[in-house]
Amino acid sequence: MFGAAVTTSSIAVGSRCACARAGVGAVLTQHRTDPRLGPRGLDLLAEGLCAKAAIDRLTQNAPGIGWRQLAAVDKDGNTAWYHGERITSVHSAHAGAGCVAVGNIIRSTEVTRAMIAAFEADAQLHIAERLVRAMEAGYAAGGEPKQVKSAALLVVDRESFPLVDLRVDYDPLPLAQLRWLWEIYEPSVKLYVDRAIRPDTVPGAG
Repeated sequence: MFGAAVTTSSIAVGSRCACARAGVGAVLTQHRTDPRLGPRGLDLLAEGLCAKAAIDRLTQNAPGIGWRQLAAVDKDGNTAWYHGERITSVHSAHAGAGCVAVGNIIRSTEVTRAMIAAFEADAQLHIAERLVRAMEAGYAAGGEPKQVKSAALLVVDRESFPLVDLRVDYDPLPLAQLRWLWEIYEPSVKLYVDRAIRPDTVPGAG
């Protein structure tokens, strides 16, 4: 499985920043976000480039790339990130085993360190739960100076559609809301996959 989670002080972060593709990897694009970079990054990973090579290709002579912050995980668990030279706020990145955290406009570089520690704390948990815990840990470590308003959680597994795609688009406590949505959705994850690819096996009339 691959996944990404993100939160920010602006609206609808889930529609712009996180991209993932089954069997390929995940790409995150943020800070004056160019939403085109995520799908392009996934295409490069699908062509066989490793995470670092994909990030290098994305950032080569790209218009406005100095404003961007990127991160990627490839199918082998390799990670890479990029900070544009025009990012003047506090920003950082930390990587762990098959995971990477990036942040900008954050209170300290400890935010991304805390996210990695939380994600790696229990590898037996569902990746979505680990991602939510990482976001909660980053927030607890200081998060963003402004009030965050949106959050998103994206996980892919074997199918062409997401296993989990939950978004909080405008809320005074978006991470608490995302936690609530995930806990409601978790028991139905398999059901929605079965409804899509094995509908005859699903009991009930709906």
